[in-house]
Amino acid sequence: MPRNPHVLVVEDEPDLANLYGAWLDDDYSVETVYDGADGLEAIDESVDVVLLDRRMPGLSGDTVLDTIRERSLDCRVAMVTAVEPDFDIIEMGFDDYLVKPVSSDDLTSVVDQLLLRSTYDDQLQEYFALAAKKALLDAQKTEAERSASQEYDQLTDELAVVRTKVDDTMEALFDQDVYHRLCQDISRNAT
Repeated sequence: MPRNPHVLVVEDEPDLANLYGAWLDDDYSVETVYDGADGLEAIDESVDVVLLDRRMPGLSGDTVLDTIRERSLDCRVAMVTAVEPDFDIIEMGFDDYLVKPVSSDDLTSVVDQLLLRSTYDDQLQEYFALAAKKALLDAQKTEAERSASQEYDQLTDELAVVRTKVDDTMEALFDQDVYHRLCQDISRNAT
């Protein structure tokens, strides 16, 4: 049975951290901590999403974020903060940014989106690994050899299945208005 995604809430206001946890508790395994040092201690490979306050006494959210990225932890990070974004965010390694106050729907939506993006990343990695194997065999084996190989047929079938998953996930990402606007902005800026 697959595990519930693990969300770590790092927020120095305990009432707010607990509220976020209550909002997410039905769908996720939620852990709450109340300062940056405890956040760094709690984060490990089991954490899928970190909801991180930016301005905390002691170890700031910015420092926690930098440490998460330095450790190359495979999790998504959303800053959930009262700090209005400024140009300093350009260099920051977060995946999303919410300005307080946030609603239950906002918080759930950002967690859902970050998890979907992680799924998409994993699917793309799998797709490209399979595609590279197929391309290598296409270049090195004759049509007759490929046609006679049951393993090659299985590879081709698996590649098609993963491609469908990638397409479905991409469609789900585009259905989310925020992601759609982001992609529009990227394509406009590229021209």
